[in-house]
Amino acid sequence: MKNWVLLRKGGNFTELGKRFGIRPRTAALIRNRDIIGEEAFDRYLNGTIADLYDGMLMKDMDKAVDLLKEKIVEKQSIRIIGDYDIDGVNATYILLEGLKGLGAEVDYDIPDRVRDGYGLNIDLIDRALDDNIDTIVTCDNGIAAREEIAYGKSMGMAVVVTDHHEVPYEEYEDGTRGYLIPPADAVVDIKREDCLYPFKGLCGAAVAYKLVEALYNAMGRDPEDVDYLMENVAIATVGDVMDLTDENRIFVKQGLEMLKRTKNPGLAALMECTGVHTDRLSAYHIGFVIGPCINAGGRLDTARRALELLCAKTKKEADLLAGDLKALNDSRKNLTEEAVKEAVVQVETTGLKEDKVLVVYLPKCHESIAGIVAGRLRERYYKPVFVLTKAEEGAKGSGRSIETYHMYDELSRCKDLLTRFGGHRLAAGLSLPEEKILSLRKKLNENTTMTEEDLTEKVVIDMQLPLCEITEDFVQELSLLEPFGKGNTKPVFARRKLLFRRGRVIGKHQNVLKLEVEDADHTTMDAIFFGDLETFFSCLSQKYGPDAKDHLLYGRGNPILMDVTYYPGINDYMGRRTLQITILDYR
Repeated sequence: MKNWVLLRKGGNFTELGKRFGIRPRTAALIRNRDIIGEEAFDRYLNGTIADLYDGMLMKDMDKAVDLLKEKIVEKQSIRIIGDYDIDGVNATYILLEGLKGLGAEVDYDIPDRVRDGYGLNIDLIDRALDDNIDTIVTCDNGIAAREEIAYGKSMGMAVVVTDHHEVPYEEYEDGTRGYLIPPADAVVDIKREDCLYPFKGLCGAAVAYKLVEALYNAMGRDPEDVDYLMENVAIATVGDVMDLTDENRIFVKQGLEMLKRTKNPGLAALMECTGVHTDRLSAYHIGFVIGPCINAGGRLDTARRALELLCAKTKKEADLLAGDLKALNDSRKNLTEEAVKEAVVQVETTGLKEDKVLVVYLPKCHESIAGIVAGRLRERYYKPVFVLTKAEEGAKGSGRSIETYHMYDELSRCKDLLTRFGGHRLAAGLSLPEEKILSLRKKLNENTTMTEEDLTEKVVIDMQLPLCEITEDFVQELSLLEPFGKGNTKPVFARRKLLFRRGRVIGKHQNVLKLEVEDADHTTMDAIFFGDLETFFSCLSQKYGPDAKDHLLYGRGNPILMDVTYYPGINDYMGRRTLQITILDYR
């Protein structure tokens, strides 16, 4: 059973509304997103590129800029080593474009997910040595590659690390931590304890962008020349599921506007290929349409294909690559559905379901979709989930977590069982010997201090809102809160005892419920529900009897009253605009 929680954050919403020309209700919604004070409200509503922080505030940014400036002037060969996911691909593209624009001798290498695994490794460095590369610049990786970087340095290479992942550490008996910074010439990572940068939530592509911007300044070039790369920062920020707060909110807001008129043939082709209309482009399209296609290359083929799309110069080339990526993503969807079904059977038919931390071993699952499967299981069971697959050496996989469980820290406590690991609070990757999977499962569950309350999903409600308060103007004003995503979710409204008057099942797959609803003050409105209809009708039957479904669909039986959470919107169908709510949850 989910726990519904109503937010009650105080503030002078009438005054804030007058100050910013918005409704008091809208001011209350912004305050619910932990925005406090007029200055923060102004930044939230009106933040622009001018409000972004100076990248030179990052620890070691000065060292990275000085070294790369020297290498560019001396025409030394530079290699960017990125990652195979959406953040790593866009970070690689940003550095590649930025450095080329400054006249650098630069190329790139991206590890193969299966052959190389995540991050910098000895083979990647040896490949660079064979190609007479002088300097390596990592992006979206490198912070955990101490031995590999030491090897590169011993071979005479210069190494610059740009990353945003947690810094590995040793925990001492007194509970203190010793952070393990790799021996690179410069280590630019906002998660460094000694980094005083004001915002710690940037993705790898944003850190790369800050480096390019700082380099342009240092070399007497106008940083506005690389503003167009902000669209790649926006894609990576949403795709890597970073909090859409502070700088990230500005990056995504500005980047979406740039994407609507992008001059990048590859991005334009991908939006056309996937049916995304640029005039309606939102963070949703990046997260669920464009982003998965970019990720599909690194999952099922090679991330180079996605990078080639970003680098495409002609429409013909871009169309071909975009079509390939869409086809790969369609294949990925099918593989995911099969793996999720297998995982659910395993959880439901074994003792796994009783665990607070799920460790699921799917040896035949394609390792590239382990993280997606883990995410789907987390949604279903509301528990931290690790999905492991059989690899060339042992097992490897990905984890997805809930807010009350710090995945990276918990893996750190099990590092004696692991070959390799890294990540964040909410997501992680790991490798280990196959024979240690059961030990990992046991240790993770023995170590956890999560309570039943921690494992109860919370539905956070912004406010109770009668249907009569929903107007087209109010719906339009809600767009001021966009872009929506992690850390800046769509507002959730609630209404008690909503009368479900009549409904019908619609959609190509008959999986959408269209309703007419009425609340206590007799306001009627259309509603739509995209959730699990089987569970929904089962819930109705338990409360109102076996004829509840018939009453709803055919007008027979007792009236149905439900508490619902919802989001208001406008249904624009064949030129006719009507108010409608989307039901998010019910009880």
